[in-house]
Amino acid sequence: MKTKRIDVYLLPALMGETDLSGTVAVVIDVLRATTTITHAIANGAECVIPQLTIEEAQQQHVANPAALLGGERGGERIKGFDLGNSPTEYAPAVVAGKQILFTTTNGTKAMQACRAAELIYIASFANLTPLCNELAEYENIQIVCAGTEGEITREDVLLAGAIVDHLTADAPLIERNDQAQIATDAWQEAKSGLTASSLAQRLKRSRGGRNVLRIGLEADIEIAATLDSLNVVPRLDPKSWQIRDSRIS
Repeated sequence: MKTKRIDVYLLPALMGETDLSGTVAVVIDVLRATTTITHAIANGAECVIPQLTIEEAQQQHVANPAALLGGERGGERIKGFDLGNSPTEYAPAVVAGKQILFTTTNGTKAMQACRAAELIYIASFANLTPLCNELAEYENIQIVCAGTEGEITREDVLLAGAIVDHLTADAPLIERNDQAQIATDAWQEAKSGLTASSLAQRLKRSRGGRNVLRIGLEADIEIAATLDSLNVVPRLDPKSWQIRDSRIS
């Protein structure tokens, strides 16, 4: 294993003045942006193009009218957009071969915060193992949790901890910051007797989970809590600013 250091930031704001140049970033927004993106890529989308604002997405759509508009504000599909932020909306029949202009409340902001990194990976529980297998080839990994409206969220912390736990299982001396250790401790406590149902219950009790339940999309939480259901590794190229499966792009 090449990995020598893993840092976790439980919110983008906690990155401070961290220099991401020369590092590999991992963005986490379990409920729901990074889960939805992973499903879109797995279901054949040509690429997902993150947009910081609704206006930016609309402007890009004028120049690229064949692309689909996807995303949310306050959890709800944006007026005039083709798709919201539910992984069930990004079925093969809808997204295969399509470019998707995508903007969300928290996830796409976290991606923007990582723009100085050499590469940016998109993480979900759905692609945990294939993602970690690829991350193991890098020396310096910076994991950034999107959180919810500026607050730390349990689901993102748990996935960050799962990634660190996976990458350090056979290399306990890998350096890590305190936030990485906090996330790892949370995941190690959660994974004792872990099932998809028990993970989903933990996610439902988080702030992000309660927000998803409020808008009647409980099934999205169940999907987000399913481990290793998808064999893709979405990666955002900071130069082209497009997310594609790293193994076929």
